[in-house]
Amino acid sequence: MTESIQTYLETIGHNARAAARQISRAETAAKNQALLAIAATLEAEAAFLIAENQKDLEAGRQSGLDSAMLDRLDINAKRVKTMADGLREIAALPDPVGEITGLTYRPSGIQVGKMRVPLGVIGIIYESRPNVTADAAALCLKSGNACILRGGSEAIHSNKAIAACIRQGLETAGLPADAVQLIETTDRAAVGAMLRLEHAIDVIVPRGGKGLIQRIMEESRIPILKHLDGICHVYIDDRCDPDKAIRITLNAKTQRYGVCNALETLLIAEGVAPTLLPALAAQLRGKGVELRGCPRTRELVEHCVPATEEDWDTEYLAPILSIRVVADLDQAMDHIARHSSKHTEAIVTEDYGRARRFLREVDSSSVMVNASTRFADGFEYGLGAEIGISTDKLHARGPVGLEGLTTLKFVVLGDGHVRA
Repeated sequence: MTESIQTYLETIGHNARAAARQISRAETAAKNQALLAIAATLEAEAAFLIAENQKDLEAGRQSGLDSAMLDRLDINAKRVKTMADGLREIAALPDPVGEITGLTYRPSGIQVGKMRVPLGVIGIIYESRPNVTADAAALCLKSGNACILRGGSEAIHSNKAIAACIRQGLETAGLPADAVQLIETTDRAAVGAMLRLEHAIDVIVPRGGKGLIQRIMEESRIPILKHLDGICHVYIDDRCDPDKAIRITLNAKTQRYGVCNALETLLIAEGVAPTLLPALAAQLRGKGVELRGCPRTRELVEHCVPATEEDWDTEYLAPILSIRVVADLDQAMDHIARHSSKHTEAIVTEDYGRARRFLREVDSSSVMVNASTRFADGFEYGLGAEIGISTDKLHARGPVGLEGLTTLKFVVLGDGHVRA
């Protein structure tokens, strides 16, 4: 690249800001037409996408990427169809832009309400999965935002191919191609340059490992929608249904290990632990899960490794589970308050009052009763695809879908009204 990285990013930012004004006023029909056109283009260009992806896979093998990373990187015919279907699902979702809520008359005679509007330009920094290029672009487009995408260097050929299909679909629908721009350099300096574009980018969304998100938190001049860790808890109350407790715990921990909504710490009430925990531990060990427990847990469970203070603050993303026996609901919530990353917590109980207390008092982005933490997902919540999960409190929290990519402004309706 002949021009400097900063100059290159400045140009992309300028183009995105101009495109954002156009895309923010686009009609729903035009945005849906673009999404459907992109889906059709992805399917028509499947052979090209797979061929470009093979370049990334071969480079990944040469550089020693592990099998899990190569699997995340892989694009095949099924995954192309999944990307296209995801675009069509987003096209079918209600458009949040322009919705006016809470319109009420004031004593002066004016009406005051709130209108949902796009954020503007969204910068998305992500790793590995090329499908994020399509998902993120689609969510930004439907919510009336322009976006700047910076994928991982390991997927550069795949991301370029997908981005070309997206731009073609935008042009087909008469929308500005610069509404979706991919940073096409693999130079790591591009991330730092992107994080300095506060005049062009309104919010940064990181999707990747802890190291990437930590760097973005330290360097960004732009507000961030992010979660750093997914230290999720399940509390089994002494008024639980044992079958539900076992089923929920096994699913939350073992359905998938390397995901942010997987269970990492199990809390179980002393009143039920002696009868329930040994059977539950046996099933977890049968699935290959290493158990790390408090002293009381180790009295009840054989072959349990002592848990350290560090374990309570660790997101394993692996077949490892910390277990602590607690006296009651209050001690469970105290533990969660100290060690949770504010992602997702669940209680298993048949006591309605305790369930209500847990919902009200636990301060996390998703709080559940008698359900697996694995449900903390935009698709499962009916949001369509998600652009990420936020554990912040401003402005979006939990899985971020279309509504999370918008904000609210006050609107006032009058008929010649003046303030007395």
